[in-house]
Amino acid sequence: RYYGELGIVPPGEWAAFMAALREPLPATLRITGYKSHARELLHCLKSKYFRELRELRVDGQAVEVPQALSWYPEELAWHTNLSRKILRKSPELEKFHQFLVSETECGNISRQEAVSMIPPLLLNVSPHHKILDMCAAPGSKTAQLIEMLHADMNVPFPEGFVIANDVDNKRCYLLVHQAKRLNSPCIMVVNHDASSIPNLQIDVDGKKEVLFYDRILCDVPCSGDGTMRKNIDVWKKWTTQNSLQLHGLQLRIATRGVEQLAEGGRMVYSTCSLNPIENEAVIAALLDKSQGALELADVSSELPGLKRMPGITKWKVMLKDGQWFEEWKDVPPNRQTQIRPTMFPIKEEEKLKAMHLERCLRILPHHQNTGGFFVAVLIKKSPMPWNKRQPKINQKLPQRTVDTVETAANLDEGTENITEEPALEENEESKKMQNVQKSDTEPSKKEGVCGPPPSKKMKLFGFKEDPFVFLPEDDPLFLPIQKFYALDPSFPKMNLLTRTQEGKKRQLYMVSKELRNVLLNNSERMKVINTGIKVWSRNSDGEQFGCAFRLAQEGIYTLYPFIHARIINVCIEDVKILLTQENPFLSKFSSETQKKVKDMAMGSIVLKYDPDPEKPDSLQCPIVLCGWQGKTSLRAFVPKNERLHYLRMMGVEVFKAKRKEEESERKTEEEAECKQVPLEEGMDVEDKNHDLVTKMEAETGEESSNTPVESSAMEVESKTVDLEEISKNTSNHESEESKD
Repeated sequence: RYYGELGIVPPGEWAAFMAALREPLPATLRITGYKSHARELLHCLKSKYFRELRELRVDGQAVEVPQALSWYPEELAWHTNLSRKILRKSPELEKFHQFLVSETECGNISRQEAVSMIPPLLLNVSPHHKILDMCAAPGSKTAQLIEMLHADMNVPFPEGFVIANDVDNKRCYLLVHQAKRLNSPCIMVVNHDASSIPNLQIDVDGKKEVLFYDRILCDVPCSGDGTMRKNIDVWKKWTTQNSLQLHGLQLRIATRGVEQLAEGGRMVYSTCSLNPIENEAVIAALLDKSQGALELADVSSELPGLKRMPGITKWKVMLKDGQWFEEWKDVPPNRQTQIRPTMFPIKEEEKLKAMHLERCLRILPHHQNTGGFFVAVLIKKSPMPWNKRQPKINQKLPQRTVDTVETAANLDEGTENITEEPALEENEESKKMQNVQKSDTEPSKKEGVCGPPPSKKMKLFGFKEDPFVFLPEDDPLFLPIQKFYALDPSFPKMNLLTRTQEGKKRQLYMVSKELRNVLLNNSERMKVINTGIKVWSRNSDGEQFGCAFRLAQEGIYTLYPFIHARIINVCIEDVKILLTQENPFLSKFSSETQKKVKDMAMGSIVLKYDPDPEKPDSLQCPIVLCGWQGKTSLRAFVPKNERLHYLRMMGVEVFKAKRKEEESERKTEEEAECKQVPLEEGMDVEDKNHDLVTKMEAETGEESSNTPVESSAMEVESKTVDLEEISKNTSNHESEESKD
């Protein structure tokens, strides 16, 4: 009744729309696009796994050959008629499912809903862009953004970075888990309420300037009625009340986003809801109060092949009991707390026409066999009207850098009149805080220590994070490392950090120069959950050979361009031996490899495979592995799933071997089951079990994620927590440092 009367579906298509909603959602996967072996993985999928699916029948039904999403670049996203449930449960598909699980765990594939892939594509990201992902968990879209930064794999440190934020502390660790699969030094995970995320400062030529983002992804919490095909609960729990309660929060988050956007920057606002109260109403209210500072971008020519509907310009508001209101003046006083003026369409025809709401994108499920989705792309043309007046404390800074120093505190409830006094008070407060921070943090900044904010300033529950301590320039720890690996003089050693101030440093991490700048200048403003990529791990055995730190596989592609010693070029047969045998004797390797190893001291080494263009049937992407040379043996330090990945790319069958391994491990898993919540292997990170969420929230005393309130409202499609993943990440959080 609600959507039928609003006319969101073209005439004559209602039956097809409802029929699509009642069908399970097809499984979709995306190949990680920035890695040099994306083409190899695509070739492997097409020539082997997809071909095998052609002959299969599941429950008497022929399996459709997976099809590339026509609108996704370079054939890197695919969908099939197989639902997630069939994929996980059918014995005939066990091999394909195992492939998906393994490749997902090592970051080469993301099992992500098709419509969820659209917002990052419309951001038009370049490697130099500073990006903010405001409501990032569980992290599939964040992963896309990281990929775009690393479009050129030959550049280990792109100029840009991604700051991924989420309000829920526990879910931030799920976000870390997702981002870590991509091994990037340009990602930082922070924990704040998106509607009041703080202004950050950076050092530009010795002057403090406010950080503005070139791109912002604003994928807000929503009622999630576009996800009915996979979240069955939505059918019985949906009411119009959900959108009424979320509208204010969505508008505040979007407002905070455009405040932090650089002039000329682009922000994508998206929801997995079809409700105009959460979509066009938010965009119209934002455009209205921006007074021309924002405009909706026309993206009709982008993503050719994507079927879309234009945004709507007329809608009504309905209460939970089915009562309709067409204008704000019709709302009785006792309902004016539930319904706000910003929920109604703009009445002035000229103003409405100038907004171009038809430029918004509506994705309907029956048009391309997807979920329902809404996207709007905003361009910032000038400072927001409430930020134009220059505050006293930053008068020396250029105008562009201070546009958003004042936050629109009075805009929280949609109020448009801003008086001078609160802004002045805010400036005085900022001035005081800046002085306090300066005196408090000056000594620690000299030492390169970025600790978490004082607890009295942090209202969010969470783990006490270890500090981020940058290595001093004259740290004696670095000299033997530099000498042992013959690091290039251009190696940015100032970007090395540890997570401990006292005792032995067990791990060395690395961030990009730009993220180092952010960390050093904002330790009192933000709660950083994780950043940096592990590049070296302490290995006491190495001390006798001249270096106590061995290379870490996670950071080898970042580190490799700077290493000039201890590199052994190996052939494809050597790589197979390294990946299939635990500690093979040197005599098993090619004579060339044996000669190179003979004159090299024992300890950590780099094993490099370069493809042979004259042998097109062999693996055609380079591989860099971390290894260890012993007296009589040579081994690779590579995680299990990554080993399986490389072996697959080389045409080695790994399915049977893995199955035997799983059978031997099954007993241990069964014993552990009574102590833990069971995890369904390969669960799509955007398709979590609602009952587990409710159970967890009941245990922790938090409100259900279906209650649309600021602290706990979660988007059903991509904002639902995986309890098992969380418990795994959080319980192992403190021991992460010592993991091999």
